[in-house]
Amino acid sequence: MTIPHRNFNYPTTIKFGSGRIGELAAHCKAVGIRRPLLVTDPGLAATAMVAAIVKDLQASDLPVRVFSEVRPNPVEANVSAGVKAYKAGMHDGVIAFGGGSGLDIGKMIALMHGQSISVFDLEDVDDWWTRADASKISPIIAVPTTAGTGSEVGRAGVVTHPDTHEKKIIFHPAIMPKVVILDPELTVGLPPNLTAATGMDALAHCIEAYSAPFYHPMAKGIALEGMLLVKENLAKAVKTPTELAARGNMLMASTMGATAFQRGLGAVHALSHPFGGLYDTHHGMLNGIILPYVLKANRKKIEKDMDRAAAYLGIKGGFDGFLKWLLALRKEVGIPHKLADIGIDVKRLDEIAKMAMKDPSAGGNPVAFTEKQYKALAKKCVLGEL
Repeated sequence: MTIPHRNFNYPTTIKFGSGRIGELAAHCKAVGIRRPLLVTDPGLAATAMVAAIVKDLQASDLPVRVFSEVRPNPVEANVSAGVKAYKAGMHDGVIAFGGGSGLDIGKMIALMHGQSISVFDLEDVDDWWTRADASKISPIIAVPTTAGTGSEVGRAGVVTHPDTHEKKIIFHPAIMPKVVILDPELTVGLPPNLTAATGMDALAHCIEAYSAPFYHPMAKGIALEGMLLVKENLAKAVKTPTELAARGNMLMASTMGATAFQRGLGAVHALSHPFGGLYDTHHGMLNGIILPYVLKANRKKIEKDMDRAAAYLGIKGGFDGFLKWLLALRKEVGIPHKLADIGIDVKRLDEIAKMAMKDPSAGGNPVAFTEKQYKALAKKCVLGEL
């Protein structure tokens, strides 16, 4: 057997546990941030939680300002506005706070404020990241308030292109946050529908990473344990929002999913990215709906792996049992069965299929779908033809 050449990267320093947001000021100072820009979305910016964090930072002699021009599916204009705010406030670091959108835009601001090129010049293609001046990238502390994207342990962010509506993955190794705070108390206020949608995002990351055809046994093992955490905790977190143990385990599952997906993603994301870009729909919700359709389409390549996953998760019936469990979990937490249920139609399937073929995630799918196959699969997802 030939031993493959692979490069492995694992997350940054993670501070996990209830109440650890109280350490934020100390972590800022430890990584050299003296004038932080707290980047979040408008909803969170208006909460007492953010107000308390700002007050605590100011009391620690850290003159923080809040930037919240962040859309649920971030666009280039959000990055540009954030860079302008960063420069105007003479900031020297970013606190990326919130769900995937706040985390991603926070990382993009830290990346782009010192660059003279477009954010899209740093798309995750070949070695495009080397175009950036790494010495101008500011330190980042990431604080997720949802358990889904895992962006807090990622070296990339997703930004929608204004002309093509394609979701572009922007990459640079230096935007890995210096410190991550995983505090389950910060996720308690998340509504049940968003708890469910973000949780399905974490599950999709774990399943796709586990199924990817690349050599990365460490990531594969992390993905498997992440699935188990979702199985044991997502429904509890949805039904009992104040259950901190379930909230904490879902935060960990989210971080594990994003750690694992350096092994690869697949057709779930290759489809959810264009659907999200064209219909401006929640990414986690899309992943949750699309997941079983892709799982079934990949069956011939992943059945043995999913048999093993089912056994580890305590699910009887191998692949079929795993699919049955997935469908039952979706129903239990309120995820719709088809994309039509969230307002998506079949009018743009040709565009979806073309965009899916070009999406970087497509390369990690166990089956190399053709454009025709992507169109057929997308149609099944819209109409609920499992």
